[in-house]
Amino acid sequence: MKTKYLAEAAVIAAIYALLTIVLAPISYGAVQVRISEALTVLPFFTPAAVPRLFVGCIAANIMSPYGLADLIFGSAASLIGAIGSYLLRKKPLLVPLAPVISNGIIVGAMLYYVYEVPLPLIVQMLYVALGEVVACYAIGYPLMKYLNKYKRIF
Repeated sequence: MKTKYLAEAAVIAAIYALLTIVLAPISYGAVQVRISEALTVLPFFTPAAVPRLFVGCIAANIMSPYGLADLIFGSAASLIGAIGSYLLRKKPLLVPLAPVISNGIIVGAMLYYVYEVPLPLIVQMLYVALGEVVACYAIGYPLMKYLNKYKRIF
């Protein structure tokens, strides 16, 4: 059982990191759509997905052009979003909302304050949140509905 858990953890973390890095041009920046954030719906199925997503985000953010700040704040934003997704699991339509809010606020503020992106703070937060809406609702929510048909695999 322990080997299966570690294998699942490695797969989720690797998929998150791989999607982010391969799609780097749209994964990082003032306007971003991090497709890997669609996976933040996985805590709907199991709380074990939370640390797996966090590890994947750390791995992806090691490659971030925003360096240590993104490694810390971006990874924390995804962790908070994944925890929120788990806590909202009884209201499926709201599951993707937690990463939208956490990343919008935290990553938007990081880009504004640390990297001095020349946009008003609220606009920067909204740009990041809008990218999260695309990833989490346009991709993640349909993924969650699809996987829910096969929830016995989690």
